[in-house]
Amino acid sequence: MSADSSPASPHDRGGHVDLPTDKELVLKVIPMPADCNANGDIFGGWVMAHVDLAGSVIPARHAQGRMATVAVKEFVFKQPVRVGDILSFFSELTRIGRTSITVKVEVYAERFHAQGSYAKVTEASVTLA
Repeated sequence: MSADSSPASPHDRGGHVDLPTDKELVLKVIPMPADCNANGDIFGGWVMAHVDLAGSVIPARHAQGRMATVAVKEFVFKQPVRVGDILSFFSELTRIGRTSITVKVEVYAERFHAQGSYAKVTEASVTLA
């Protein structure tokens, strides 16, 4: 998982970011030692599974039946996630189609040793049908 080289977002404050106010907080979780690889970083697949859960919250309110993830259009790991980070998953509806719903999920880490300071660690676009 490498750092993102894209331009700073409007929420950026010297490596730390503000949490979004225009998206809904749908999940908070703390990764544990069993979730990390040999380098001490949390497995990307673990983060992906939680993004999948977070991405289903808003579509579940609109669905009148079962929904399942059918596509992941984008998944960007911006920074590593570490054991003890408090992860906040924010979601927003980006498209409602006839048979599917697409959401954007952004993940922010409140670092264990720097509480009150956040870093955007992951973002994804997920479609459910």
